[in-house]
Amino acid sequence: MSQERFYNIITDANLSPKQKSNYLALEAEASLPYMEINTETRKAMDDGVLCDMFEGHAPFKPRYVLPDYAKFLTQGSEYLELSPAKNFDDALNLLTIIYHHVPSVTSIPVYLGQLDTVLLPYVGALSDEEIYQKIKRFWIMLDRTLPDAFMHVNIGPTDNIICRTILRVDAELKQIAPNLTFMYDADITPDDLLRQAASNICECSKPHIANYPVHAQAYNNTGFGIVSCYNSLPLAGGSNTLVRMNLKEAAKKAESKADFVNHVLPHYCNIMFNLIETRSAFLHEKSNFFEGFLTKEGLINEDRFAPMFGIYGMAEAVDILMEKEGIEAKYGHDEIANQLGHAISKQLSEIVDATDVKYGYHGKALLHAQGGISLDIDVTPGVRIPYGTEPDPVSYVQATVGHHQYYTSGISDILTIDETVKSNPEAMFNLAKGALQLGYREFTANVASNDLVRITGYMVKLSDIAKYDAEGSRTNTTFLGAEAAKNTEVLNRTPRVAALETTPTYAK
Repeated sequence: MSQERFYNIITDANLSPKQKSNYLALEAEASLPYMEINTETRKAMDDGVLCDMFEGHAPFKPRYVLPDYAKFLTQGSEYLELSPAKNFDDALNLLTIIYHHVPSVTSIPVYLGQLDTVLLPYVGALSDEEIYQKIKRFWIMLDRTLPDAFMHVNIGPTDNIICRTILRVDAELKQIAPNLTFMYDADITPDDLLRQAASNICECSKPHIANYPVHAQAYNNTGFGIVSCYNSLPLAGGSNTLVRMNLKEAAKKAESKADFVNHVLPHYCNIMFNLIETRSAFLHEKSNFFEGFLTKEGLINEDRFAPMFGIYGMAEAVDILMEKEGIEAKYGHDEIANQLGHAISKQLSEIVDATDVKYGYHGKALLHAQGGISLDIDVTPGVRIPYGTEPDPVSYVQATVGHHQYYTSGISDILTIDETVKSNPEAMFNLAKGALQLGYREFTANVASNDLVRITGYMVKLSDIAKYDAEGSRTNTTFLGAEAAKNTEVLNRTPRVAALETTPTYAK
């Protein structure tokens, strides 16, 4: 079977040579025997309750790596034979080089840095127009040489020329890569800069808008980054592994709500920690990854890596438990169902906070609302409201905001907004500001008429999906978007009108 699979890959007319090499490498990883796990863990995975995210049978690199790029530019690199950057061109050149040496689960870097902070020291006497031209060329280079929508740039929360230029270029080019998060801090970020970010969402469904103070406090102000889709992790560290639990499948095994809370959920959490420990131990103790130049030159620190304890299927789990209690209530629409969801998130947070892991951030894993993968059928990502049943945007925010306090390593609710918002971007601004004020960790929205849309958190073009089967795509992640469109209801999100008359008072 392996030989046949290899042959099918190398003769696939829709794959580029580089894509064929990547797929062959994945097949080689999958051919290794799985690390030793107990029968209970294997059964939980076979039953679809636990999922290792296809990270490989013997992980030799972390899932996500967040190097300290500012330090890299300041000191250069002995391994890469690079002197410290002296000007803006040097800085862009050095970044271009190192990105090709930063691994991830996708083999392409998921974190490109807090670019405005990283690049500002090198602006010198450059004019605004010169900066624009250099950033634009850099942006095009990233999309063409690292064509993967999990690649992620951070900007903000301060108002500066690099931040504004990146927003300008991103709206103009409308590329799937890199993904982009704008950090927002009500005490630092001026409203007109947030308005520019909200206007960008209307144009190209980017950026995410992150609640900077909430994320910074979670890491004791020692530095963090938003990577891949919407994953928050320590700067100069990352995530050694991501394991996730399908709450829907767990809830189906419970006799009642009480049984789920008292027995089923703790039981599967315990099994999940065993899998996390096994995967992390192999990476840290056997792979020799942390013997590389990123560690030796101080760009990453092993003790700033942590496993991500992911969950998904909250909506279906709540509905199943409501039905077992004989209560007619739906997640996202009825308060009793919403409150149960919030209680489950709180319980998960307490379990994660109380459980020590050997290779964690201060000895702990990080709770994460996982955004789904293209193979998820009849189950909703993270704690989102199921596609096609979404209420109006304000009601959506109010129904889900109670979850956001618990998910240190990322939570995202993607609101799909009707195209009328393009003529009323102030509504997007008010919706984003209101959600963040209420406690959203991150605000994300699609605009229904845009070609560029989010799938689980990464970007694809609908036009690329439409022709993928016939032509393939130069972009690695188009395949995942096309597969998600076929297998899930991800493109059936209900567009809702965001208008000033529905703006909640907290946004004014």
